[in-house]
Amino acid sequence: MTEQPIRREAVSDQLFTLLRDRILTGTLAAGAPMTAERELAAEFGVNRHAVREAVKRLQQARLVEVSHGGRTRVLDWRRTAGLDLAVQLARATGSPTHDLRRDVLEMRASIGADAARLCAARCSRETASEIVGAAAGYVGCGPDLAELAAADVAWWRLVVEGSGNLAYLLAFNTLVDGTLTAGEVPMDLRAAELLDIEGHVRLAALIATRDEDGAEAAARALLARSVPTSPIAPEREGGQA
Repeated sequence: MTEQPIRREAVSDQLFTLLRDRILTGTLAAGAPMTAERELAAEFGVNRHAVREAVKRLQQARLVEVSHGGRTRVLDWRRTAGLDLAVQLARATGSPTHDLRRDVLEMRASIGADAARLCAARCSRETASEIVGAAAGYVGCGPDLAELAAADVAWWRLVVEGSGNLAYLLAFNTLVDGTLTAGEVPMDLRAAELLDIEGHVRLAALIATRDEDGAEAAARALLARSVPTSPIAPEREGGQA
């Protein structure tokens, strides 16, 4: 007997994925009316309930707008969608944003730098001590990059929580919980950052001494090590964030 799990995906989920990809790739252009329910049902051989469920999800993602009269219009997702769409972009077939990974890493560097600054200004003595201790423990990790990556996430969580910024914390969760995974960045691209043990220890010390500007600069320098200067080639996919 096979031990491979069997995937069961609802018809409405499959239809949502197909319509989402049409919108993200421009096949369904912004401003255009959405294909009527009955036409979509006939095209895909599904019932209209499945179509309505798929359209409802598109509306929740702010990819379409449903008027009171029941007419549905495709929205310009670059103007209406939120950060949660980045997850969809990472999964979409034929998405034009092939370099999303670089964009995510740039955002990560910016948020991390400011979180470090706020952490230096706001965190308690206990949190600062915990951050310093975790950095010291980081020294003993590795050289396996996967082990370092796990320790790095745990350490940065302390920093972001110490910043006292809930929006940053939620963004951090999105970046590390496996949905974005920093765009599934190849591990070798992050090697320089992960192996920079001195950089982690220095940043922890700057936070503990309440050096806000120094912590921000050190965090930006550390995280910038993983930001590519050119697009990440598709054939390098397959790593972890």
